[in-house]
Amino acid sequence: MSVILHIETSTDRCSVAVSQDSAIIFQTDSAEKGAEVSETKGTNHASLLGTMVDEALSFTDNHAIPFDAVAVSIGPGSYTGLRIGVSMAKGIAYGRGLKLISLPTLEVQCVPVLLVHDDLPEDALLCPMLDARRMEVYAALYTRALRPVMETKPVIIDESSFEQYLNERPIYFFGNGAEKCKSVIQHPNAHFLDGVPLLAKYMSPLAEKKFLNEEFEDVAYIEPCYLKEFQATMAKSLL
Repeated sequence: MSVILHIETSTDRCSVAVSQDSAIIFQTDSAEKGAEVSETKGTNHASLLGTMVDEALSFTDNHAIPFDAVAVSIGPGSYTGLRIGVSMAKGIAYGRGLKLISLPTLEVQCVPVLLVHDDLPEDALLCPMLDARRMEVYAALYTRALRPVMETKPVIIDESSFEQYLNERPIYFFGNGAEKCKSVIQHPNAHFLDGVPLLAKYMSPLAEKKFLNEEFEDVAYIEPCYLKEFQATMAKSLL
């Protein structure tokens, strides 16, 4: 039996969940709490995440359910959000003596697609995308078995993006970076899925697999996967 706390802070919507043997027994996220989406991703996470984690810990403590591990979405994504999420996960793992599990954010993004769209072609590729500003996204390609075909990397979107893969098989694009690609990627094998959420509850099957395989991180050395250096921006009110 495994009980895992899941933390997802890669985008402007952060969330927390608790799973027991892969079944979700607690979940909450910033949207449910009526938090406004900030123009600078992750700025709300510092205040919201602590409250949501406290609620999750109180729930398990009140039901005498001991944790076995903490899982955190490791990136890519919002620099600030990832830093806050990983720091929180490390603190809980260290303070409670729990195992620490890291999960690639784009792989987590694929889970709701596999759960809902079970009618996709067998040879289809999944392409989760996170917005990286302007016409750039963080993207990866996976088979339906979540085998990586293209490793996670920043991609500048133009009409020839993913052409070598699109010429061979259908690709399903989704995530908060996919919307701006619809008018650019016009290949007949390109399909776009709307409304695919990135939430902590979808971390459960991936985290459970890592837990059973004893694939844990060193709390002292784990770092977020930023992919790009942080770039500070000036608030509009100061321009």
